[in-house]
Amino acid sequence: MALLLRTVARQGLYSSRSQFGVLYRHAVPMGTAANEEMDKFWAKNTRLNRPMSPHMTIYKWSVPMAMSISHRGTGIALSSGISAFALAALVLPESYPYYLDLIHSLTFGPQFLAFSKFALAFPVVYHTFNGIRHLAWDAGKGFKIPEVYRSGYVVLGLTVLTSIGLAAM
Repeated sequence: MALLLRTVARQGLYSSRSQFGVLYRHAVPMGTAANEEMDKFWAKNTRLNRPMSPHMTIYKWSVPMAMSISHRGTGIALSSGISAFALAALVLPESYPYYLDLIHSLTFGPQFLAFSKFALAFPVVYHTFNGIRHLAWDAGKGFKIPEVYRSGYVVLGLTVLTSIGLAAM
C-alpha cells in the first residue's frame, strides 16, 4: 500500500513540475559526494599535520566558557531530578507524608542538613540567575567582553549568597 501511495505521489509531483517547463526527473547530480569531500578534507589535514579542531587542548578555559558548560549541566541535572522525583511519586507505594516522616526519623546533624539544602538550592539558583543573564543577552545587552565577565561574576556571587540564604531557612 505504501509503495502504491509513494508511486502515485511521485507521478503527481513529476507531472505538476513538468507543467512549469522544468523536468526534475533527469536532474544531474553534483560533482562529488559528501564522503569524498570529507575524505579529501581529512587527508589534507593529516598530510599537513594539523590538529583536530576545535579541540579541548587548544582552548584556554575562561569564566564564560565554564559558566556556559555548567549552565547546560545544571539544566540537565534539574530536568533529570524533577523527572526522577515525578517517576518516584508515581511508582512508590506510600504517600508523600510517609517518606517525609522517614527522612525526619533519620536524625541527621544540622551541618549535614544545611549542606544538603545548599546543595539542592545552588543548581536551581545558579540556573535561574544565569538564565536571566542569557535573557539579557537575547535582548542584545552585555556582549562586550568586560561585561560578559562582570555579569558572570555577578551571577556567581548572587548564586552563592542566595543559596546560603535559602540553606539558612
